Amino acid sequence: MSDPSLSGTIRKLWVGDTAAFREHLMRLDPATRRNRFGMAASDAFVARYAETSFSTDTAIHGLFVGEAIVGCGELRLGGSDSAAAEAAFSVESDWQGRGFGTRLMARVLLTARNRRIRRLYMNCLASNRQMQHLARRNGAELEWDGGDVVGLLVPETPSPASVLAEAMRDSFGWATAVVEMQKRVLPRRPFGPTA
Repeated sequence: MSDPSLSGTIRKLWVGDTAAFREHLMRLDPATRRNRFGMAASDAFVARYAETSFSTDTAIHGLFVGEAIVGCGELRLGGSDSAAAEAAFSVESDWQGRGFGTRLMARVLLTARNRRIRRLYMNCLASNRQMQHLARRNGAELEWDGGDVVGLLVPETPSPASVLAEAMRDSFGWATAVVEMQKRVLPRRPFGPTA
């Protein structure tokens, strides 16, 4: 029988998750890190990236197995174009091939939908077949641009049900984050009388 904890839990990350997000990115093997950033990325680059990732124009979903983040789906708004955004994904190599990318994509698409994003771009290396497959499976149109592939997705318009679904997931995610923080901060005390 498989361990249900290995199915993972997805929730939005908050600024208090910066260290766990950075640790996840640092654990990416060289090929996965290159696929995620589109280039060879040094530890210093990855650390800076993680430290500057939590802003109002970014929503990051983390996939937790136990207390560790093993995958992320990021949605970054397109600056001056409020109807455009970019999506990026990373799943540690030991956890690939389990459908986690598909689950992260669904969360990113829901978030984009509820923010009225009309154009969601996914840039990846031409050699990154997993990301291209994920993009195609979700209806993306792919274009080759030099050594990169750009996928364009058009999310559906928001509905009361989609807004409610995101709000419920965020509420559960926030409560989970608070409990996790308390576990890290508060000392563990034994039950029963102490000598």
